Amino acid sequence: MTPVEKLFTLFNTTADLLKDELSSTYLEALAETGENLFHGAVLQDEVTEFSRKKLDKAYRGIRLEEFSKEEIRKGFQLAILKGMQKHVQPNHQMTPDSIGMFIGYLVSKFVEDKSFRLLDPAVGTGNLLSTVLNQLESRDIDSIGIEINEVLIRLAYVNANLQRHSVELFNQDSLEPLFVDPADAVICDLPVGYYPNDLRAQEYQVKASEGHTYSHHLFIEQSTRYVKEGGYMFFVIPNGLFESEQAPLLHEFIKENILIQGILQLPQSLFKTKNAAKSILILQRKGEGVKAPKQVLLAELPKLSDGPAVNRMLGKIDGWFTENKRFANK
Repeated sequence: MTPVEKLFTLFNTTADLLKDELSSTYLEALAETGENLFHGAVLQDEVTEFSRKKLDKAYRGIRLEEFSKEEIRKGFQLAILKGMQKHVQPNHQMTPDSIGMFIGYLVSKFVEDKSFRLLDPAVGTGNLLSTVLNQLESRDIDSIGIEINEVLIRLAYVNANLQRHSVELFNQDSLEPLFVDPADAVICDLPVGYYPNDLRAQEYQVKASEGHTYSHHLFIEQSTRYVKEGGYMFFVIPNGLFESEQAPLLHEFIKENILIQGILQLPQSLFKTKNAAKSILILQRKGEGVKAPKQVLLAELPKLSDGPAVNRMLGKIDGWFTENKRFANK
């Protein structure tokens, strides 16, 4: 059994047991078992003596320090995915690993500081955030996650604890005012759909003239408010982002406040249908001394399982960085 399978088996069997004991959902029980494993004790008073002994034995069979952060993240992620098959709305789907790893690569290229602040305004279960943090382990990253759903943020909290990541988490509507210091970079798998709070949407430049505003447009504007001048934003966007009836409002906002650094189309094979396909949009907030790139980085990413094609693409992206650095320093 691989380390990831070993961890998944532990999370899964103990969550199943706690789900019955606590009359909860699988995802709620998964958060509880993650807490237990982190503390090395069964924290729930309601559990029967028989089940307590079974749980204790299971936790004692695992020493977290013997696993890497990535193994812990993947084992926990598999258990979350199992729970999500039953109970979760489309907006709560987890960002695929390959996309998270690619965003980690992009953050490492664009953000050169050894220590910086990273914000995910739709952190969900914390999977995208922890994928990026695990890739940038040599950096000193102060990270913040915001999530409205109580079960998801609880899973994000447990996820961060198990991997020993120091993450500040806020359980709130991300489109309300945030009480966080500006970040150097933002990562976000944008929640796609309409935002129901028309009153709050009125406070945004991208607000629709009638009806509900797209929440993904609002997230882009909100992220721009909470990133420093010259800071970067990495968004997973629907491919039709700039083609909707509300797109002109977004265009206008971007023209005034942001520089587009790149658009990378993700391989179709990652998505069930053509309509579900997405891209990574790389933006930079305008500010003093911030220059537009000589040319925007545009690319269609190959199948991420095709090693040689991915290496060729990374070579092209590296070439773009070298060229733009030369241009920026002129």
